Amino acid sequence: MHHTRRYVRIMPSAVTIVLAAGLVTATAPAAQAASGATVPFTSVEAESATTTGAKIGPDHTQGTLASEASGRRAVRLTAGQRVEFTVPRAANAVNLAHSVPDGQSGTLDVYVNGQKIAKPLAVTSKYSYVDTAWIPGARTHHFYDNARLLLGQNVQAGDKVAFQATGVQVTVDVADFEQAAGPAGQPAGSVSVVSKGADPTGNGDSTQAFRDAIASAQGGVVWIPPGDYRLTSSLSGVQNVTLQGAGHWHSVVHTSRFIDQSSSSGNVHIKDFAVIGEVTERVDSNPDNFVNGSLGPNSSVSGMWLQHLKVGLWLTGDNDSLVVENNRFLDMTADGLNLNGSARGVRVRHNFLRNQGDDALAMWSLYAPDANSSFENNTITQPNLANGIAIYGGTDITVKDNLISDTNALGSGIAISNQKFLDPFHPLSGTITVDGNTLVRTGAMNPNWNHPMGALRVDSYDSAIEANVRITNTTIADSPYSAFEIVSGGGRGLAAKNITVDGATVRNTGTVVVQAETQGAATFRNVTATGVGAAGIYNCPYPSGTFALTDGGGNSGWSSTWPDCSTWPQPGQGNPDPDPVRNLAKGRPATATGSQDVYTPGKAVDGDAGTYWESTNNAFPQSLTIDLGSTEAVRRLVLKLPPSSAWGARTQTVTVLGSTDGSSYATVVGATGYRFDPATGNTATVSLPGGTSLRHLRLSVSANTGWPAGQFSEVEAYPTS
Repeated sequence: MHHTRRYVRIMPSAVTIVLAAGLVTATAPAAQAASGATVPFTSVEAESATTTGAKIGPDHTQGTLASEASGRRAVRLTAGQRVEFTVPRAANAVNLAHSVPDGQSGTLDVYVNGQKIAKPLAVTSKYSYVDTAWIPGARTHHFYDNARLLLGQNVQAGDKVAFQATGVQVTVDVADFEQAAGPAGQPAGSVSVVSKGADPTGNGDSTQAFRDAIASAQGGVVWIPPGDYRLTSSLSGVQNVTLQGAGHWHSVVHTSRFIDQSSSSGNVHIKDFAVIGEVTERVDSNPDNFVNGSLGPNSSVSGMWLQHLKVGLWLTGDNDSLVVENNRFLDMTADGLNLNGSARGVRVRHNFLRNQGDDALAMWSLYAPDANSSFENNTITQPNLANGIAIYGGTDITVKDNLISDTNALGSGIAISNQKFLDPFHPLSGTITVDGNTLVRTGAMNPNWNHPMGALRVDSYDSAIEANVRITNTTIADSPYSAFEIVSGGGRGLAAKNITVDGATVRNTGTVVVQAETQGAATFRNVTATGVGAAGIYNCPYPSGTFALTDGGGNSGWSSTWPDCSTWPQPGQGNPDPDPVRNLAKGRPATATGSQDVYTPGKAVDGDAGTYWESTNNAFPQSLTIDLGSTEAVRRLVLKLPPSSAWGARTQTVTVLGSTDGSSYATVVGATGYRFDPATGNTATVSLPGGTSLRHLRLSVSANTGWPAGQFSEVEAYPTS
């Protein structure tokens, strides 16, 4: 949302919850069909395609490629490897969500039914790997990017489209196939920007031509013909005009700041072209937005492709009766759309948002209350820092029939909150309607709270919730933690009252169905749960008070209560063996006595066998220490080096030590030589005696026949032999 975001909370117990693999599936529930946007494309996950690459995931560990991927799974390709999709529908265009290593760029060769097409697909990390050090709990994030391509031919359902890596490693997430319409014709009576001197080749600066066309077309249409147009500064004074392109595949404007104005008389209609920016980092003081400020009353934005900006629409001032519909928001470094106390009768519907760097859609009642406005039938996937949809204050707001998936790090699928950030703020009032939404793999481990946020969160962060919050007809599937969370995120235990949850289907929730953490009251009725990980209810108000949870009837599958408020339930803790093959070390904090260049300790626990830790050279012994987060019974270690013939066979002498407190270490396995041979995968297995209980795992390397340093690409720890 903005740089003052904080999720700071002091809890009675600091327990890190580790997601048990297998609790989350990539299959969306059948009930979601009525939710989400109507879009002109069909998406196919890379992990369901045919590939010669390596599948990664699932994972919910903040800061990993798999955790930010759609479905928490993706496919990694190295040079010569490919992923081949079966086309689900007639198409002539494709958009590919992908990631390449930081600092690298390259291309993917594209094949249609086995024949290589002339134009490769350019891929880059230029717009990825965003750091927001001023946001507590944020790690490097925003790993993926989207790249689109007109195939130059029509393909039919059942045809094959393949992408093959050339000189750069590419992780492929999902492909969108669509039939892109040809360019639309110029509307009669419109003013073409080309007639005012705009350059459709993108070489010249077209800023003044756009301004002149807008001035000439008052009350009419500014026409943006097919082409690429470059603007070097923002437009202002935009009112009583339509800006229209030939379709977003054909009319493309390259600028990071399209409209920047504090007010407008309104009647601005923007439609059917693309605005693609060059924003590579998040600078909250910069207006690097498609629209910054106001379009004025009775305006609309439709049919747009918005990409590589800080925010799509950051709206202040008067935007009464604005309609934002049928747009694509891709790869923003912050929010997709945020209404700052400027929403009265606003409708945001049937938009598709992927890979936003903060809240995908937000209403924030700063200076004035957002009122009588709605987010309806939007599809949101992979917001990689905050929430899918966030309502911060406001009066009579509706969140209806949205499909939200794969939130990460600091967010829920939907947050209904009185977190103010700044003053003057207008808390929730009237009736807040949350109806018909589908949440898939939403909720996340909050690193500041050191416990998770639920898929749907009601939060009396800075003031008690007095509004009527009505949550109806909800589907929550594969939440890694809880389904419904009622909390006072500021840590003061402010009451959350007048909450009703009526009609919900909860499937495969990692911990609990209801996570009640503050005083207040809610009624739950007709809530059916299956596959509950630990218990039905966690009811532990903090710092004091009681939360009254009323059974309104019709509930099933979640009657049990977590018995111990001094500990947090872990995913699957209610099962006798939640995940016998869970790698306890993956994504955990790692430190070392030293490291060489970029080969840092975290590379040994990142889930990527191609990256590695290397200690200080010529300074044995050297050690690597991993904090598993809680005391675990560890029975087996798997030590790896990169699986490449370039890594010649070698023997490392390793001593395994363990500790429960991080200060006193005992030898678990004495110094032993372990052989790493690329012919057998460059791995070595270490058996630990009797299920050794430890939290801190230390590997001390005293010799290496292949290099004068300790080296591990992955250290894996398992509870099974």
